[in-house]
Amino acid sequence: MSTFSPSLATLDSGRPGVALVSISRLESLCAAVAPRYAEHARFFSVREGYGAAVTALQAYVDAGAVDVVLAAGSNGAYLRDNLSVPVVMVKVNGFDVLSAITRATSTWPGARIGLLLHETVSHELADLSPWLNISLKQHAYRSVDEVRLAVDQLAAEGCSVIIGPGMACDFAQQAGMESVFLYSLGAVEEAFERSVELARVSRQKESKRVRLNTIVAHLRDGVAAFDAAGQLEAVNPAMLELLGLSASASAPADREQHVASQVARAVGPLLRESEAFAHDPAGDERIEQIGGRALIVNCTPIIEQGVRSGSVVTVQDAQVAQRIDRSLRTSQRPKHLVARHRLDDLIGASAALERVRRLARAGAAHDATVLLTGASGTGKELVAQGIHNASRRRGNPFVAFNCAALPEGLIESELFGHEEGAFTGARRGGKPGLFEMAHTGTIFLDEIGEMPAALQSRLLRVLQEREVMKLGSGRATPVDVRVIAATHRDLHALVGEGAFRADLYFRLNLLQIELPPLRERRDDIAPLARHLLSRSALQYGLADTALSQVLSFLAPLFEHYAWPGNVRELENLLARAAIYLGNDGDSGTDPAARNSPRAQDWQAVFPEFGRMTQTPHHAKPALSGLRSVTGAEPVRTAAPTRDEVLQALEQTGGNRAAASRALGIGRTTLWRLLKDQDPRDRQQARSK
Repeated sequence: MSTFSPSLATLDSGRPGVALVSISRLESLCAAVAPRYAEHARFFSVREGYGAAVTALQAYVDAGAVDVVLAAGSNGAYLRDNLSVPVVMVKVNGFDVLSAITRATSTWPGARIGLLLHETVSHELADLSPWLNISLKQHAYRSVDEVRLAVDQLAAEGCSVIIGPGMACDFAQQAGMESVFLYSLGAVEEAFERSVELARVSRQKESKRVRLNTIVAHLRDGVAAFDAAGQLEAVNPAMLELLGLSASASAPADREQHVASQVARAVGPLLRESEAFAHDPAGDERIEQIGGRALIVNCTPIIEQGVRSGSVVTVQDAQVAQRIDRSLRTSQRPKHLVARHRLDDLIGASAALERVRRLARAGAAHDATVLLTGASGTGKELVAQGIHNASRRRGNPFVAFNCAALPEGLIESELFGHEEGAFTGARRGGKPGLFEMAHTGTIFLDEIGEMPAALQSRLLRVLQEREVMKLGSGRATPVDVRVIAATHRDLHALVGEGAFRADLYFRLNLLQIELPPLRERRDDIAPLARHLLSRSALQYGLADTALSQVLSFLAPLFEHYAWPGNVRELENLLARAAIYLGNDGDSGTDPAARNSPRAQDWQAVFPEFGRMTQTPHHAKPALSGLRSVTGAEPVRTAAPTRDEVLQALEQTGGNRAAASRALGIGRTTLWRLLKDQDPRDRQQARSK
């Protein structure tokens, strides 16, 4: 197991290192060849063998100074089994053997020759001995003790010349025998070539590994790598910290074993559960409680050539992920998702409006769902924005959506979002829904009474579970959203008719605030009109004198008009008056006294005067001067009914604009009144 740490090895950024391990005569050949490769590698000579060589080399290996070891015979085999770096063996080929035999026979004609080879004898050479007319005995060795024993056996068999490695030659000379060194200069040169190239590649790999380990060591996420058997191969400090584990131990080897056992106990069960995801490149992500801490755990398989060769486990602190998520949603939300209005923007001092302010402030102090009711144009969205800005969620997104503005299929996609390919025409890459965009903030659902029945159940689940599921997705996304709903309809009556879910109504109707119509707070109309007109003065280029003229001209309406369109109609009328009367400030305040061409058709521009009526018994009568100018008699005291709308349409030949003017309402209000189906019609439709 290795530990991701940038301080374990301080590597030479230049030439790679090659250790030359030779006990006897191989050393002279290595010394002769090494200068040729001095520009490509650094060479370290080690005149030890077996265990002593391992001890001498370990310090170099641990320091990262040695990338490859060059050795021969049984000594090389031993080092290969006991060192963590590659070991290149000096290989003896057939030409080397024949060359040594030739030297032996030419130097000592007729002598019986003994050949020592590492690990195995050459059967082909034994078959060639009669053809070569030589007396040749072979022995194989695997250790230094076997070399000594083999030399003694060959001597007992009558061999007077020994061909073998340096140790065999030394033992032969000690026994009074002749010897020929088996390894050739060509074999050593070939081993140097392989060593230098392997050292260069190893240094590049090690440099990349150290760089990667340095990066991983500084990750805030915990990372642990396991082999196919589930044994820990590597772990970074962040993983230990997140798991609440300790890396302290008396010795490095004990420390590694201690860490491996702790990580295996903590993460092992998760790794076994993820076996089902072996061929899923996305891995298995879940939230687990480990050591009293909520962690996001991801187990990703390592697939090599179609076979699982291990796993990587990453761990994140769930609280950190939540903070990052909140930060991303805040920084990436569209700039228009803000609430501009405050509760102080509610103009007026009437008792009805004071009650609205009081209830709104109470609702803002808590995260309770608020239901705003009242006729169209009474300022429900302004109150919703004011509640948001008075709450702890101010500064976070405010998302408004009109439930009557889109078809059912589009409403679902807008509110809950969709994944890529969820339906024909779905946005590439998917799209977050408005609930996700409103995370940590407020979503305002206007005209909630118009929401299709099929979507009411989905909305109810969002309110209950506080999570949304995109179209085409199999995972729910948690959301922290405050819901404010609004409607001009009687939801309680709709519940009785079966057109609105009762459970959704009771979920929404936690805190209900009813906004009064404008005609029920007439004392607020004049200051409200002055505020609206002053706010728009720059837009319409109104001088102070013209502003007073507009207010004076509309004063009769403030007291006697029914205002079926409420504040929205008042704002519309003020804008119309500002446009029509704004440039006639020098003509006086009485529209009947003006002789300009525009003044002659003022009754067509302001049909509201023709529909102006007295309020019930206690109200003051309409101004006689205005009645004499308009020649119109009072026609109504309240908003038109659906039947009156249908009658007006019939009289105007189906012209909705003309019918709206005749009724003194906006076209949107007329459309809504037409949409309000008679309850008996709904009952009849259900029975069918």
